[in-house]
Amino acid sequence: MTFFQTFSHQPDQVGESPVWDAEGSCLWWVDIESQAIHCQSLSQERQSWHLPERVACIALTADRQIVAAMETSVALLSLRAEGAYDIQILARIQHPKPGMRFNDGRCDPSGRMWIGTMVMDMSLADNAGGLYCLDERGLTGPHMSNMYTPNGLAFSPDRKTLYFSDSHPKAQKIWRCSIDLVSGQLGERSLFVDMTDLPGRPDGAAMDAQGNYWICGNDAGQVHCFDASGKCTESVTVPFPKPAMCAFGGANLQTLFVTSIVPANKALDVLGQSGQVVCAEVQHRGLPEPVFSRFPATL
Repeated sequence: MTFFQTFSHQPDQVGESPVWDAEGSCLWWVDIESQAIHCQSLSQERQSWHLPERVACIALTADRQIVAAMETSVALLSLRAEGAYDIQILARIQHPKPGMRFNDGRCDPSGRMWIGTMVMDMSLADNAGGLYCLDERGLTGPHMSNMYTPNGLAFSPDRKTLYFSDSHPKAQKIWRCSIDLVSGQLGERSLFVDMTDLPGRPDGAAMDAQGNYWICGNDAGQVHCFDASGKCTESVTVPFPKPAMCAFGGANLQTLFVTSIVPANKALDVLGQSGQVVCAEVQHRGLPEPVFSRFPATL
């Protein structure tokens, strides 16, 4: 049985986008609804920065700046002590409908950043979201369309396959497609796993070095591990009902970090740990997180 320890005791409303920083030996993540970016070392030293919009996902650069996808733009942040920062807009987006923002995002092994968009009010069941790409061409897309709540971005160890999910109750599926890292072109998507009849909705994900795809089962309090054939080989229980995204970190990339969301129905938070970040040592080794390195012409 996997035993999770509390890494961050200060609860987030919607904890997302954990990114392990090997150089700093720390974990970065966001709280979307609080418009915040957090960073905490293994010694529990923590810093936070408040942004002008909801921040959905982040990536590091080689010099440890932060690329942040928010509601209407993607920005480069130079973070300083005591919550101060400098901000430079890299790209702006014209959403097809009002009330939208960026959601899950991750860099591919070549340094491009792939980012999904969504209608913020999930009760509308509006699939106006899509998958966009930020690189030296600027922000392009959507490269995938008709998505409700794009999530679960991860890349296979052989650098040839992109995995992604849609966590909305009307979708609950994980797909994969080929990716050409030279051109940034995506192939046709194919169904990897239909989670409709499995515990939880497919949320944020991570890939291990063996090619296993780990994804949070939101509403089920579990993180599922699927092998390359789509077979669920393991499910680990976390101490909250709504795990949001996972990431491998630690000295050997064998610590699994999991962020979480506070449920609207507080009665579901039986252990009182919703919103916290937890971690556990696992037998699987993760992949180093790629950094953003394809800077577009700035605005």
